[in-house]
Amino acid sequence: MLSFANPRLRLFAGAALISLSPVWVKLVSVSATTSGFYRVFIGGVALGLYLLVARKPLQFSRRVWQLLGLAAVFFALDLWFWHRSIIYIGPGLSTLLANFQVFILMLAGVFLLRQKPTATQLLAIPLALVGLGMIVGLDWQSLPDDYRLGVVYGLLTALVYAGYLLTMRYSRKDVEHGMPTREIAVISVLSAAILGASAMVEGQSLAIPTVGDFGWLVAYGVLSHCLGYILIVSSLPQVSTTEAGLALLLQPTLSFAWDVLFFARPMTPTELAGAAIALGAIYLGSRRTSEQV
Repeated sequence: MLSFANPRLRLFAGAALISLSPVWVKLVSVSATTSGFYRVFIGGVALGLYLLVARKPLQFSRRVWQLLGLAAVFFALDLWFWHRSIIYIGPGLSTLLANFQVFILMLAGVFLLRQKPTATQLLAIPLALVGLGMIVGLDWQSLPDDYRLGVVYGLLTALVYAGYLLTMRYSRKDVEHGMPTREIAVISVLSAAILGASAMVEGQSLAIPTVGDFGWLVAYGVLSHCLGYILIVSSLPQVSTTEAGLALLLQPTLSFAWDVLFFARPMTPTELAGAAIALGAIYLGSRRTSEQV
């Protein structure tokens, strides 16, 4: 019988919950910055309560605190860019572009960690570009301004998300405890402070206009940010890297499915083929990267 004691079920259930993240952003009637603030604020409060009940103290070295602060900056930027990309080009494509972080991590492995990429990883890069070209079209100048901006924001999301993952890698070097619950709680609270300040600078209200919006934001913070991440991280020591790579692939695949099902995104055969190629490239690019970060 399947249960959450099964690590594979936790892995794919977590990926499914995280795949709903752009859906919540699309559903709420608040600004992109405000929805990002509530994701990490609500998620941070939920994780903080868990740590309080579990009596897990926040004991980090000065070096780790500094790295967590940098990770929070990267994560706040990730949400700032990604939420705007979701609004401009939809949950599916924005999430696909965000997952191009595997190629940024690959390059970081080459230049920062002196790791030699495999032939499969090198093949994945042009495949991803071909797939992206089939989705957005080759005539860049003919695309609407908002659409082009959404693509750029999606690629910037991939860049800063890779920075976040690398910073987290260094913050957990020689760590003694398994799950990074404490680290994520700290990053969530710090990211909320950054996004809250950003909202004020932008002149955006943090008020939640409706009960429905409040419900979507709670689902975003608790189900996707908290529970989804914990399910994935708790399963990783017990699953193969291939399964981890498939879970990574499941997130943008489901986000595309939600985009079509919930928001009636039109998809031509060429776009579908391009999405399949890009998703395959992400999987190929992540096969060794998932072991490194």
